[in-house]
Amino acid sequence: MYAIIVDGGRQYRVEPGMEVDVDFRDLAAGEELTFEKVLAVSGDDGMKLGSPTVDGASVTASVIGTEQDKKIYVQKFRRRKNSRRRTGHRQSHTRVRIEKIAV
Repeated sequence: MYAIIVDGGRQYRVEPGMEVDVDFRDLAAGEELTFEKVLAVSGDDGMKLGSPTVDGASVTASVIGTEQDKKIYVQKFRRRKNSRRRTGHRQSHTRVRIEKIAV
């Protein structure tokens, strides 16, 4: 059984027991998170597609913790002006474990 959910403008294909990185939320480890925007659900009885979402479907997940991605560097350079700037950025995200898919 799997579902396709929308979170933060991105779509995720999730199954129970799977760990997914979603946009940062200020939640403590162990708290529950529910995704209401479910685009499709596939199970034993076939595939259910929503238009745009499946009515009554939800995906429940538990928060594992917050993490940060690898650092990316942004460099700006203007030639012949002796102007250089280098900054870094680390994006924060929340890791969740999918517990159940309810239809």
